[in-house]
Amino acid sequence: MRAVQLLEWGGLPHLRDVPEPKPEGEQLLITVQAAGLCLSDLHVMDAPGGTFSYPLPLTLGHEVAGIVIAAGSDADTSWIGRSVIVHGIWACRKCRNCRRGRENYCLELRPMVDGLLPVIGNGLGWPGGLADQMLVPSSDVLVDIKSLSAVQAAPLADAGLTAYHAVNSHRSLIDENTVAVVIGVGGLGHLAIQILKHMQVKAIVAVDNRTTALELARRLGATSTHSSMEDAASAIAELGAADIVFDFAGAPSTVGAAADALAPGGRVVVVGSGGGRVTVGKDLGMASGWQVSAPFWGTRADLEAVVDLAVAGVLHAESTSYPLERAPEVYRRLRAGEIDGRAVIVPG
Repeated sequence: MRAVQLLEWGGLPHLRDVPEPKPEGEQLLITVQAAGLCLSDLHVMDAPGGTFSYPLPLTLGHEVAGIVIAAGSDADTSWIGRSVIVHGIWACRKCRNCRRGRENYCLELRPMVDGLLPVIGNGLGWPGGLADQMLVPSSDVLVDIKSLSAVQAAPLADAGLTAYHAVNSHRSLIDENTVAVVIGVGGLGHLAIQILKHMQVKAIVAVDNRTTALELARRLGATSTHSSMEDAASAIAELGAADIVFDFAGAPSTVGAAADALAPGGRVVVVGSGGGRVTVGKDLGMASGWQVSAPFWGTRADLEAVVDLAVAGVLHAESTSYPLERAPEVYRRLRAGEIDGRAVIVPG
């Protein structure tokens, strides 16, 4: 079968022919119908050797939807023939966080003793979904996509799930009175705007340096759009400062400004990994009661909720589809900032 693989750290992905996988034990085999591309893939590609514990070559792709076509000898065969999305965190399911339903914070996914970042799931250590077929360890990582198409569903596996978890984790601060700021209206940020609007937030300030992204933000329900945090400062101040800032860029130019924009009791939620740093301390003049968090991905239960929102028409990922052979080219476009919403690869 065909697969898009990373052959060397710091290198470019290549389309290759690889052996077809065969399910064993509890494993299930999926025919991949759609796989989203993510900036996280670029971070993996660009990493120097000795950063990740992932074996190479690595088949990329952690946003995957498709149909279950085969099962190992000990697998749940009731999933065969079902259209599914894959929860990309293949947790131990045994540690205390997994028992709490917090698989995204599985204790086995901590950095390894030798300092290498751990294998997480498909495309992030295990063979991913930029291929004709993909194995999953068991039905524990599958969610039925119901009436959604695979192209609609695939971006929900990370972009939708991460945005939902970031917002829902702060549900106690989100209502019709909330002043929310969304920095970065890309694959995740445009979904966060939809989630906030669904949660009745009436003041949503969107920040992005791309005109097309700001146009999308306005169409999705942002009440104010700006090209930078500096440009947004007066609008945020007029609203009485921000109750919560979701930074999907996490860049040096955004995280500090996000903290400066907070109202008393406000929170900065850093989702992006753009190299920004925020220094916090009670003696630094920050708003009283500040909080800073850095959520990671989301749980399987969160993914089920995201699918339900999409089925109900509340959540829709703006995406453009491409054939598998164009994946290396589309990655170059993603790196250049030329992709609005999500790029989805359709192997078939």
